[in-house]
Amino acid sequence: MKKIFKIVLSYLLITFNTFVFAIENKDENILKIGALLPLTGELKSLGEDMLYAINLALHDIDNPKIKIYPKDSGSKKEKIIQACKEFRNEDIKIIIGPTDSEFFKELHNFEDLVFISLSNINSEPKKNIIMMGINLESQLLTIKKFIEKEKKKKTVILYPKNEYAKHVEKNIRLTNFSSAKLFSYSEDPKILTKQIEKLTNYKQRKINLNSRMKKLEGSEEPKDIRELNQLKQRYTLGKVNFDSVVIIDFGNGLKSVLTSLAYTDVSEKDILIITGNQWFDDSIIKETSIKNFYFPSIDLKNFEKFNKKFYETYNYKPTEITILAYDIIGLIYYVWKNEKNINSTNNFNLKTDIKGKIGKFKISNNKVIQELNIYKLEEGKFIKNKL
Repeated sequence: MKKIFKIVLSYLLITFNTFVFAIENKDENILKIGALLPLTGELKSLGEDMLYAINLALHDIDNPKIKIYPKDSGSKKEKIIQACKEFRNEDIKIIIGPTDSEFFKELHNFEDLVFISLSNINSEPKKNIIMMGINLESQLLTIKKFIEKEKKKKTVILYPKNEYAKHVEKNIRLTNFSSAKLFSYSEDPKILTKQIEKLTNYKQRKINLNSRMKKLEGSEEPKDIRELNQLKQRYTLGKVNFDSVVIIDFGNGLKSVLTSLAYTDVSEKDILIITGNQWFDDSIIKETSIKNFYFPSIDLKNFEKFNKKFYETYNYKPTEITILAYDIIGLIYYVWKNEKNINSTNNFNLKTDIKGKIGKFKISNNKVIQELNIYKLEEGKFIKNKL
């Protein structure tokens, strides 16, 4: 199967390049798009997924004047610098990529080129870069709106103490989440559990339960017997000092936090539990004690339709963010059709909302803000919630 994929990829690369030169001699009014993708190295499969998604978008748009020039970004800055020099020499001004924000410093040296990156590390404006990833600012804006709708007044935001902690704190300030309590935790599961115990006042609530049960023991009053039986099903007694919790984490880190909350008797029945964008990760359903929580994300129906089409075409499921590459092609084509030319990121700062596979988004002053939906994970299903 992998051999077939390699043949398909090679065919796409040849098609993208040879067909371009045949057309260029006849018509100068073509849209040249560079694709700076990791086609070798650890992220090779992601780069290939992006290239396949670009091909799907080209097929749907069906305009032979769009031409793609793929180049390998690899995993070293020297390779990216060389690719950018080649783009410049080939008169290609608009480039999809790179996927990683760690190379943004190198891109600033090519101010005459426009990069649309799939990174979500920041929504802050960059002179020649637009970041299309589902950024944290968009997620927090959606979460804040949802919390206000649910009339929650005491929110605690949990996030891991790692190299991204300052990024999280910065975005919390940007979204004016000033009333929320911030709580950073260790990525070590053992330390994390103790920290969650402290946050939830677990030990005192445990003492409250034991004291109340001891008081009821021996009573023959029906109401006391009923209460005692109910308390035997619990781990603690007493409320926590918050009514909603936002967890900015994913993967095993998120699962550890959810497990710790369940262990300290924080129930989704009593507390509104919200996480960051999870890309509809099915593994969360199977591996956590808390089965019902909310998260912001792109349009689920469009996401499923895109994945289905990708699977029917290439016979495998793509990486989640692949859908962004499809939307970027549509965005570039839309701007090109309306602006007739693309010279800088200013051409993308449109006054109107843009609608893509991910849903609506807006670009203003080189900043992308996505209009996300809130979904609830309930009984193994993802259910869209009205905002």
